[in-house]
Amino acid sequence: MLSCQHDKYKEDSVKPPEVYSRNSKTFRPKKSAPSGSKGAQLQKHIDATLGSGNLREAVKLPPGEDINEWLAVNTVDFFNQVNILYGTLTEFCTPNNCPTMTAGPKYEYRWADGVTIKKPIEVSAPKYVEYLMDWIESQLDDETIFPQKLGAPFPSNFGDVVKTIFKRLFRVYAHIYHSHFQKIVSLKEEAHLNTCFKHFVLFTWEFRLIDKAELAPLQDLVESIIQL
Repeated sequence: MLSCQHDKYKEDSVKPPEVYSRNSKTFRPKKSAPSGSKGAQLQKHIDATLGSGNLREAVKLPPGEDINEWLAVNTVDFFNQVNILYGTLTEFCTPNNCPTMTAGPKYEYRWADGVTIKKPIEVSAPKYVEYLMDWIESQLDDETIFPQKLGAPFPSNFGDVVKTIFKRLFRVYAHIYHSHFQKIVSLKEEAHLNTCFKHFVLFTWEFRLIDKAELAPLQDLVESIIQL
């Protein structure tokens, strides 16, 4: 069983650009890697190393490459992965079935973007994920944050933006594992889910993107991955 030690984990207020609403909630179009100076080459490197099956090697910064470029390309990849994984559950993760965004009985996530929603609000799990995916997409589409042009600089707070994205993507994984894992098993998708999550954990651990306290809802699973 997954262990949880704290009572509740509520969303902290952040100050990203404004969230915009979209009608298409499920299976939104796959985002392309930032074109940047190395985007396409780094994407090929990711595909090649993942194909080798060695996830620990796949997450490492390639020699001589820019850390921000590497973070940017992988952020897009993990956004796509989580988007597709959650998309398979949308008929089961409904406001009736999941009236709050939880990761087990001791963790509840509330939404705030710091702009349109400054005080964290309680929303259903599908609404939380909708807000989250819209917010991440707005970050990825903002060229002052994720530059597309060759040689364009990354902002000074780029690392903080990436950490917030990964922290929130983790919450989707935590909800899936705690609330929908049996459905994942019935759909015979558990091997794919576990591989995606292992890749996600190893990447966030390699670059220290998520505070340990945030990982608590899946602490046992995370530790088993890191120690393998």
